[in-house]
Amino acid sequence: MKYLGLCLLIIFGLSGCVEEIISTPKPRMYPRINFPEKTYNQFNTDYCNFSFIKPSYTSIEQDQKYFDGSTLHPCWFDLVYEDFDARIHFSYYPLKSQEGFEKLKRDAFILSQKHNAVANYIDEVPIFKNESVKGFLFNLEGEVASPIQFYLSDEVDNFLRGSLYFNTKSRPDSLAPLVRFVKEDVLKMVESFEWN
Repeated sequence: MKYLGLCLLIIFGLSGCVEEIISTPKPRMYPRINFPEKTYNQFNTDYCNFSFIKPSYTSIEQDQKYFDGSTLHPCWFDLVYEDFDARIHFSYYPLKSQEGFEKLKRDAFILSQKHNAVANYIDEVPIFKNESVKGFLFNLEGEVASPIQFYLSDEVDNFLRGSLYFNTKSRPDSLAPLVRFVKEDVLKMVESFEWN
């Protein structure tokens, strides 16, 4: 028994002499994103009366359903970024009157302003390519569902609205590189956009 007590005392004594390792938390990291090379091809379909240059690493999915019914126009489609799990939703509306244009324009501003509760900043950038292609680009910063929205119109016959959505929880810091990458594509699309 005497030896057992001595052994326990030595074990406890030696365990107290071991250098304590202090662990520090590692900084939060995000996965590396391998961006595709910026290449483009022409978007020109028979169900839309416009064309633009689209990224070649995206695909087009024509919308068939709008909630429980059919879409309001055949030219509703998504530009899909499969590698980013993101989509730009496009909705086209033929204009029947100046009042119709004003309502769609107002709706575009209202939809972007609905993010005000969570947005840190909304930048409304006018687009004026020429008399037949003008509109607004909305850059939204913060924990918003759609960080890029825009509309293009000739203000007489045609109105096209687009909005970017990621299929994930909004995390501005981790999505920022993807948003910047897609924004370059949106600017290229707007620059090359033409009504047919």
